[in-house]
Amino acid sequence: MSRYSVTSIVFLVVFTGMLVVYKVFTIPIAWIIGLVIAYLAINLVGSFYLSASYFVRVISRGSPSSGAISITFDDGPIVGKTEKILDVLNHYKVKAAFFCIGYRVQQNVSLTTRIHNEGHLLGNHSYWHKNTFDWQSAKKISEELKETDTAIRETTGRSPLFFRPPFGVTNPMVAKAVRQKNYTVIGWSVRSFDTVIKSKKKLFQRITRKLKPGDVVVFHDYSDSMLAILPEFIAHVPTLGLKIVRLDELLQANAYE
Repeated sequence: MSRYSVTSIVFLVVFTGMLVVYKVFTIPIAWIIGLVIAYLAINLVGSFYLSASYFVRVISRGSPSSGAISITFDDGPIVGKTEKILDVLNHYKVKAAFFCIGYRVQQNVSLTTRIHNEGHLLGNHSYWHKNTFDWQSAKKISEELKETDTAIRETTGRSPLFFRPPFGVTNPMVAKAVRQKNYTVIGWSVRSFDTVIKSKKKLFQRITRKLKPGDVVVFHDYSDSMLAILPEFIAHVPTLGLKIVRLDELLQANAYE
């Protein structure tokens, strides 16, 4: 049972009890309003706090005993950007995970094929990655995920089981769609904010200052500041006594059907 389900059950029980008490003893209506607001606030925080696993189980890090971390990239493949990332990874012989947008996979078949052929993992990151993704019905979300699976399968021959929600947002509709295929929902433990941090120094400091075994780092294919510090970051990881492994190895989970 999800934390959302438990919270909802508790809320209904308390809410019902307060209604009874309100009618019998005339407690302040503000108490009931406060309860509703608190419930909505908890759900809102749960929607945006992915690692809380509020609506659906989310894996955000590996075992601290692994002695390793994983690097992940969202929103690709993007011509002119993803190739440069692959060049760096190939130079350092590092394997990463790319959470791909379905329509970009279809538009960039050769680039997607290169990601796969060079030993990197491909995950599902929705088909359109629109701002309204999580406002759709569970059926529509499921259709998007299937479209992306199909695009990746037709390009690489593999159907992904790892899914990372766009913007890191979940809700009951997303949770229902995820459970239909039993995806492994992937979060992160180190959020780089490479889409907003333009300073190379600040970005490097952010992602390295508390790096520890089991961490999953999230980057974005289109970030210029990320690309600028990626070689330095990869070279820095071993100095911390850590190694970089592919996400499925870190999590000890199947990435494909």
